[in-house]
Amino acid sequence: MESSLVKDNPLLLPLNKEKTIYDGFITVQERDFRLRILLPPDRQVKQARLHCCWQLKHLLHGYEHIVKQRQQQSPDLVTFILELKTVLEVGLKSRHECRSIPPPQYYAQLISEMETLGWGKLLFIDTEFRTLRLKAEDSSRRQHILNIKLKSKHPVEAPECSADLPVPLAITWTPQSTLEQLHSQFLLLLESLTEFWDVLDEIDSKTWILEPEKPSRSDTMRRIAIGNNTSIKVEVDPRHPKMLPECCLLGAEHVVTPLRNKLNANMHLWSCLWSLAGTRTPASCTTSGMFWRSNSRHLPPTKNLASVWSVGYVTPIVLKMRSLIRCAMTLAAASHFTRPVFTSGCERSPPAGRASTLFSESVLTAASLLR
Repeated sequence: MESSLVKDNPLLLPLNKEKTIYDGFITVQERDFRLRILLPPDRQVKQARLHCCWQLKHLLHGYEHIVKQRQQQSPDLVTFILELKTVLEVGLKSRHECRSIPPPQYYAQLISEMETLGWGKLLFIDTEFRTLRLKAEDSSRRQHILNIKLKSKHPVEAPECSADLPVPLAITWTPQSTLEQLHSQFLLLLESLTEFWDVLDEIDSKTWILEPEKPSRSDTMRRIAIGNNTSIKVEVDPRHPKMLPECCLLGAEHVVTPLRNKLNANMHLWSCLWSLAGTRTPASCTTSGMFWRSNSRHLPPTKNLASVWSVGYVTPIVLKMRSLIRCAMTLAAASHFTRPVFTSGCERSPPAGRASTLFSESVLTAASLLR
């Protein structure tokens, strides 16, 4: 057994006369990995302890149960080392290190495509010329990153692409496709999501967002603080951002129940607020056209600001998603005094510099609906 062990693993040597401690290297696919084996006095492999270098430990990640099984089944150390090297060969084949180096045509093709696309769009490329990050800008000047992993047979094989998007990144690829065409498809997808990001950007800038703490471009949910230890969770459809979103009121039951009842009762009025207000529906409903300012001449003389301003509750009764928050400041209870509505942008607590921002707009329509 000893001669076979030394022959197959000349760099793995015993450190004591009892030959219960082995230290050195095992070689797999021309790569050496440090290994130390501690055997019990009876030299039973089942009770052996293994210590290895970090490269070997990383390579065996996910195969630990197989190694333990082989250790329990191996009658001697030689058999176990052979089984261990077999597992390592399988692991190496599935790792990036074992990929074959692409032919020269691969690099020539890649450089040619980058020159056509423009080197200014390249943010990163790894040392193996396999992983690229391309930048893109939508019509609202938002910056985006397209991650690309090229295959060794590029462009015959389609690359793996990913990006921070709220929808799946579906890319059409043929053996004749180029990085420029891939980038163009990405830009088209970004433009289709522009309205969705406009909606969420406005919500982030005008409300106190509790979750997520640091919204990404792929997030479709916002939890918004609305006062009295109450919040509303809104899920926006990326493909239809102006449709009625999924809403969930969170807070104490005695506070949430009245708001939930009003929300359910008025859900069908999502697209009818303007007609109920007795005003002509505008051709384009923008944020500024969704409410009256404090000096608006459209405010009926029988109503004063004190009777139509919000006292802090928010209910998602809006006409367009872009106006979700500002138009949703509704009258939850009769009030005869004005009260400022606080917003702090996308913060977990109001910053000292802008702790109070008074909305000088009043929402007659929504207020009348909730009386």
